[in-house]
Amino acid sequence: MTQDEIIEMARQAGLHVASDVNWMPVIGLDYAKRLIELAAAKEREACAKVCETAREAIWEYHEEHLKAAACNVCTNIAQAIRARGQA
Repeated sequence: MTQDEIIEMARQAGLHVASDVNWMPVIGLDYAKRLIELAAAKEREACAKVCETAREAIWEYHEEHLKAAACNVCTNIAQAIRARGQA
C-alpha cells in the first residue's frame, strides 16, 4: 500500500489528516480500529487478486489434465482470503 492509499483510508475511517503540522494528534481507538480494518480489507483483496491472476496464467503454462484442478485451487484460495474479512 502506498502512503496516499493509507491517508485516504484514514479519511474514510473518519480521521482528519493534517499535512501542515509537525505533531501527531491522538486518535480514538474506534478510528484506529476502522483504519486497521480498511487496510486489512485492501490487503486481502490484493492477495485474492494475485490468486486470480495466477489462475489465468495456469492456462498458458500447464498441461491440460492439471488445468481444472489448478484453477479450482486458485479460485478457492481467493475465496478463502476474501472470506477472512467476513469472520
